[in-house]
Amino acid sequence: MPRALISVSDKRGIEQFAKGLSELGWEIISTAGTAQVLVDAGVTITPVEEVTGFPEMLDGRVKTLHPAIHAGLLARRDVPEHMEALRAHDITAIDLVAVNLYPFRETVADPNVTLLQAIEQIDIGGPSMLRSAAKNHSGVLVIVDSADYDRVLSALREDYVDDALRQELASKVFASTAAYDAAIAEHLARSTEELPPFIGLNLKRSQPLRYGENPSQLAALYSTGEPNGFDDMWQRQGKELSFNNLLDMEGAMQTVASWPDRPVCAIMKHSTPCGLALGSSAQDAYRRALQTDPTSAFGSVIAFNTLVDEAAAETMADLFIEVVVAPRFTEGAMNVFEKKKNLRVVEMPFELPGEARRMDYKRVRGGFLAQQRFRFDSDESHWKVATSREPTGSEWRDLHFAWAAVASVKSNAILLAKDERAIGIGAGQMSRVDASFLAVHKAKKEGHDTTGAALASDAFFPFADGIEEAAKAGVTAIIQPGGSKRDEEVIEAANEHEMAMVLTGVRQFRH
Repeated sequence: MPRALISVSDKRGIEQFAKGLSELGWEIISTAGTAQVLVDAGVTITPVEEVTGFPEMLDGRVKTLHPAIHAGLLARRDVPEHMEALRAHDITAIDLVAVNLYPFRETVADPNVTLLQAIEQIDIGGPSMLRSAAKNHSGVLVIVDSADYDRVLSALREDYVDDALRQELASKVFASTAAYDAAIAEHLARSTEELPPFIGLNLKRSQPLRYGENPSQLAALYSTGEPNGFDDMWQRQGKELSFNNLLDMEGAMQTVASWPDRPVCAIMKHSTPCGLALGSSAQDAYRRALQTDPTSAFGSVIAFNTLVDEAAAETMADLFIEVVVAPRFTEGAMNVFEKKKNLRVVEMPFELPGEARRMDYKRVRGGFLAQQRFRFDSDESHWKVATSREPTGSEWRDLHFAWAAVASVKSNAILLAKDERAIGIGAGQMSRVDASFLAVHKAKKEGHDTTGAALASDAFFPFADGIEEAAKAGVTAIIQPGGSKRDEEVIEAANEHEMAMVLTGVRQFRH
């Protein structure tokens, strides 16, 4: 009788898998938590302590670390001396291992988790069994991914498990244990240093892409397995996602996350917004965002931080859109979207302020630049009015919106806002005065009245020329970090034009 050892933290699909093995005549060994689940499902199991002759010890820290387990996994079936050693010590070979590991990464994703809590989620027996089985994969089937249960069962039912499948499953194991160890090493190092001396990037190919930024470039999405990542998205309909789609989706999701409590719509092109607005609903936010720059919105990625209903979907029906992404869509919305078969509709959890610390990486020759992931900071404790005139109530409202909005624009970035929506955006310019000119130009080109608008700058004004450009357009309030050696000159220019200016003390630069 072939023998399988099953010990899983994530128990999804394990009952059906174990039942399938049992029906094929396999004996199943299992550890306490998993064993109870299988027994409750009607599967006959052999407790692991009957195999080892020892009870689980030390609050479950020691269960499977025993020669009766590891000799059964590591013995080579093609080496007579190995098989004779098993017989001499009354050890039965184990032919299949299904193990997944304690949820260490998910545990430390909580910023409030203690070091002791994290340490208790370091799996020892699981990786040991996986590595033993994977080393001996020519004789032992090893499964670390529940997505492989069905195809392994199918191969066993057909009585044909080829070497390619065995090697593929073993490869998954070593990739999984490497990622697991890297996550532990990084977390322990980060417990003492904000920027750890070691970062392990172990990436799993999640999905192929049609091509990269250009058709001549091969591309795929590689996942770290972090929660709320692209692995957690659900593409409801449409063509396969492209490299550029994913870049714009990432930018759009970061943008709308700045407003966790109010409906917002971001319209993204080339990873920077061309439309952005708050609204009373998804439909209202979209209508207002589209007004920013309807010309550039053609072929965009549109993101919401709220439920998208049928009314919002109907309002988007006349625009060519690459992707719509939101936390959830109603069935009425899906009925509208399905009329455009190529439109990609994606449900995606949004990363909100307060979630686990993350790192961002940029590839450079010979390595990576690493930095803490940017998050919009709504703290106003360091804000100060630098001009003679205080902002009015309506100006304050638009300054708050503009400051959050400009954080998503590529620098040098200038954003004009009115009534809590963007009316002009100057992005990615080599000088700040050009960004100011472009924001005004875009606003007037689309027929927006810039008189009384609020302006946000992602970094300080090095000269007063940007203020002069804004004043000519009728801007009455400005928000910017400050910190230039010419701050006095810039503030004086604002006073001369009777503008209100707020300094935040925080830069929001996106290179």
